[in-house]
Amino acid sequence: METVLSGIRSTGNLHLGNYFGALRNFIKMQDDASCYFFIADYHSLTTHPDPSILGGNVRNILSEYLAAGLSPEKSTIYVQSDVPEVAELYLLLNMHAYIGELERTASFKDKVRKQSENVNAGLLTYPVLMAADILMHRANKVPVGKDQEQHLEMTRKYARRFNTIYGVDYFPEPEAYNFGTELVKVPGLDGTGKMGKSEGNGIFLIDSDKDISKKVMRAVTDAGPTEPNSPVSEPVQNIFTIMDIVSAPDTVKFFRGRYADCTIRYGDLKKQLAADIIAVVSPIRERIMDIRADEAYLHKVVKMGEERARENASKTVREVREIMGIKKI
Repeated sequence: METVLSGIRSTGNLHLGNYFGALRNFIKMQDDASCYFFIADYHSLTTHPDPSILGGNVRNILSEYLAAGLSPEKSTIYVQSDVPEVAELYLLLNMHAYIGELERTASFKDKVRKQSENVNAGLLTYPVLMAADILMHRANKVPVGKDQEQHLEMTRKYARRFNTIYGVDYFPEPEAYNFGTELVKVPGLDGTGKMGKSEGNGIFLIDSDKDISKKVMRAVTDAGPTEPNSPVSEPVQNIFTIMDIVSAPDTVKFFRGRYADCTIRYGDLKKQLAADIIAVVSPIRERIMDIRADEAYLHKVVKMGEERARENASKTVREVREIMGIKKI
């Protein structure tokens, strides 16, 4: 059975993009692979989050993982910082990560532009920590989005470099995992780009029906088609893309037809889209609230995940130390 690993940073609530782009695939994987799903609170520290809300964010993501359908009986679900071995493996891998290659990563360059006042070493070595997360469990497959493909390639490089330097065949080179199909990319409601946690353009799994309706009704559109079969503008195409994901095929066909013959009313389109999103989100939101209120269950899940993850992680770190010549005298 192959080992699959993925994690989500604890920097806010999960949105439709996380659900359709990642979580639904995670749920499918549970029956076919040995799965490790973690909450990346170490990774979130690169942006210096408020300490008073970091723990709450971890709790929120955990509740949303479980409400969406991840099972602690089928998968190992854990909090990154509960497994100290990842920090040691991160340190050891850093000995073979070079400054030049880290400075050239697209994510580091982007963060330097966005947070020039906080260009910390954690940002620079983010790909090494990600490699430690993956290689700690010797994962074969990693579900990643486009923005993480370069980091996964660097993980492959570090695995290959480690094996070559020490003359071993220890770490597998993990591959991207997308079920052999194109990854679902959920666009935002602001007319451009993908849905994101911090872009202000998303529908969150915790959003109320009222909030969902408000957000969708404010979604960017255009002045409307003026000629039959006009090309669809990017903002309107984004709305149709979300509708393709959440609505019935007949509904999508109806509104696309109205666009093609220039009779579309964007108000009607948005009302239908809001109703279809609510049908998806509402039952998940109810489960989130129930799980979030169950302290005993959450504690049980993280304890179980910590024990499973550390059992595997400690074995990896022990063997890596031996390979590198770090031995007790």
